[in-house]
Amino acid sequence: MTVEEIIIDKVKILPPDKQQEALDFVEFLLEKMRKQGLSNQIKKSSISALTMAQEYVGCVEAADDLSTNKDYMNGYGT
Repeated sequence: MTVEEIIIDKVKILPPDKQQEALDFVEFLLEKMRKQGLSNQIKKSSISALTMAQEYVGCVEAADDLSTNKDYMNGYGT
């Protein structure tokens, strides 16, 4: 008999309120696994935002670099 079958057999014996508790616990464990999986994926993919967006750099036509042209701020904050 597998662990899954044993769990199912034991849960069937429980009253409905205890079955709900068992379900809540299983859902808690699944959520915990999902969060751990996401954190593991984040740790594995230590890639910079620039690297991820590299293919889009320079793909839009725009005015000169605003970081060196301070005139674009004229009229703001006054």
